[in-house]
Amino acid sequence: MKKGFLIFFLILSFSGCKSSKKAKNKKKTTSEVITKTTETDNSDGIYNATPKEETSTSKANDIVKFAKQFKGVKYRWGGTTKAGMDCSGLVYESFRVHDIYLPRISRDMAKKGKKIKLKEVQEGDLLFFKTRNRRNAINHVGLVTRSTSKTLEFIHATTKKGVIISKLSEDYWNKSFVEARRIL
Repeated sequence: MKKGFLIFFLILSFSGCKSSKKAKNKKKTTSEVITKTTETDNSDGIYNATPKEETSTSKANDIVKFAKQFKGVKYRWGGTTKAGMDCSGLVYESFRVHDIYLPRISRDMAKKGKKIKLKEVQEGDLLFFKTRNRRNAINHVGLVTRSTSKTLEFIHATTKKGVIISKLSEDYWNKSFVEARRIL
């Protein structure tokens, strides 16, 4: 009986790709994304208080570049470091270090920004998936790393392979895809 319970608990623990941390005070959700622009990073890595104008394209490039440094990192439920990452942790940290604050859970991230058509997707946009039918809710997120007329690639964390880059054209991801959203 103990062995069966342990196996059930392990399967349940590793089956999701999101943090289950819940806020104590529920607030009304909006699609507003909070950003800070008081400090900027100049070429020598020193932060200063002189605001630097950035286009959303260059910001998206920086966010994607940051996310790619985690490629190959193992999956860890609730993880946000090189010791281990989950899908929402990867996206959360990639935006956070660029002073854009998103919710920590993928289904809550899917309420932010602007919903866009798949043909409008650009680098830095988010793709959301339903990979399980248990709740029939969004439970996975990926960050678009490359978007051309022929291919759409995204970086994300999977339970088996860790942080990887996949193509939306792969059968599993294509069938699980729900929506795309633009944060920037």
